[in-house]
Amino acid sequence: MTLALAYLIDLLVGDPRWLPHPVVWMGKAISKLDRLLAKRRGSKWEERAKGMLFPLLIAGGVFAVSFYLLQLLYSIHPWLGVGLEVWLISTTIAVKGLAEAGRGVYQALRQGDLALARQRLSWIVGRDTEHLDEREIARGGIETVAENIVDAVTAPLFFALLGGAPLALAYRAINTLDSMVGYKNEKYLHLGWASARLDDLANFIPARLTLPFLVLAAGKGGGRAWRIGLRDARKHPSPNSGYSEAVVAGALQIRLGGENSYQGVRSFRAHLGDPLVEIEAKHIVQTIWLLYRSTFLYLMFLLAVDWLIG
Repeated sequence: MTLALAYLIDLLVGDPRWLPHPVVWMGKAISKLDRLLAKRRGSKWEERAKGMLFPLLIAGGVFAVSFYLLQLLYSIHPWLGVGLEVWLISTTIAVKGLAEAGRGVYQALRQGDLALARQRLSWIVGRDTEHLDEREIARGGIETVAENIVDAVTAPLFFALLGGAPLALAYRAINTLDSMVGYKNEKYLHLGWASARLDDLANFIPARLTLPFLVLAAGKGGGRAWRIGLRDARKHPSPNSGYSEAVVAGALQIRLGGENSYQGVRSFRAHLGDPLVEIEAKHIVQTIWLLYRSTFLYLMFLLAVDWLIG
């Protein structure tokens, strides 16, 4: 029941700016630890050893603090514990936020305001957006929504089922670590190695578990989505992100991937899907509907599993 309530709260309320958000606190803690660990550079193995402190202290600390806080509230009154646990789980998922971000890019494109569309896309992607045309802006929006179906919804719900709010928050801490220190640049190649690999490990099962629900959400295009998902998922540089992106590409009959630019450096990402139709702004909205339908079906599956093992 806590999963369903958390999902509903996020769907209806999202993350109001006036409410404190655990991910903001995680980000501040990661930044402070980063400054401390980066003061002195060492060898490859020294950097990797130091980098292990990120998941140990951040993810481990988040789990411990939330676990004992919930234990305290449950001991005072069960409803206090349930209330906090539902709210904490809701902060680890972002159906509403992800949909709004994608819709914001879509609306700017519909208005013909490419400058605004580029700006809104820059808020949710790491690639350079200054010179993107309408098609590339739409591709960026589709890829971001598709990729984050796992990171922002299905993975945290999976860990919430296994270990309640503490494990879901620990997952969110791992995911935040990957986004902040999991880069393959000079500074983080070794220092962020443990965080990046742990994120890959944490998403391994949820990414693959999400695939059939995206296929079901695709309706008549499910067969093609399944084939493309199995064919192209492993082409993605991430061991997990390709599953949701490839299935979405197959469902929408479009081709994702291609050239991106990061801080002026061109990078080619393998193509996913077949270009049966040209990418348009409307495909962002269609991806959002796949987000809604697939995560609802996925939630129903988790609730059934929870009922069976409960």
